Amino acid sequence: MKRILIAAIMLVSLGTFAQTANNKQAILNVLEKQRQNWNNGDLEAFMQGYVKSDSLLFVGKSGPTYGWQKTLDNYKKSYPGKAGMGTLTFGIKKVDFFNKDVAFVLGSWHLKREKDEPQGYFTLLFKKIKGEWKIFVDHSS
Repeated sequence: MKRILIAAIMLVSLGTFAQTANNKQAILNVLEKQRQNWNNGDLEAFMQGYVKSDSLLFVGKSGPTYGWQKTLDNYKKSYPGKAGMGTLTFGIKKVDFFNKDVAFVLGSWHLKREKDEPQGYFTLLFKKIKGEWKIFVDHSS
């Protein structure tokens, strides 16, 4: 009986580990797709990684912005055209799960542009909505 219980616990643990690994990869895939879209100069496609809602929260150097459209508008003002957007790279430092549907991501960003190379850090909260991971809070500096 003891062996059966241990085997059952191990199977549940392996299943949980596999699910976490799959979810982590799905989140990394969202970020990679965003990076590719940014580098293609397509802000609308880049924004597909965010929840398309008025409850989206983006916090940057100017303070909080609420809403998907307002966040997109701010990106368009701050990064005009492909030259203003440059080439984006990420350095993902940590992906932690609060539960099966909410994750925290810590990372760095770097833009290479013709005249400068701004960089900083970000923290993201992802939520799994209808089977898809979406950013619902972004604090970038």
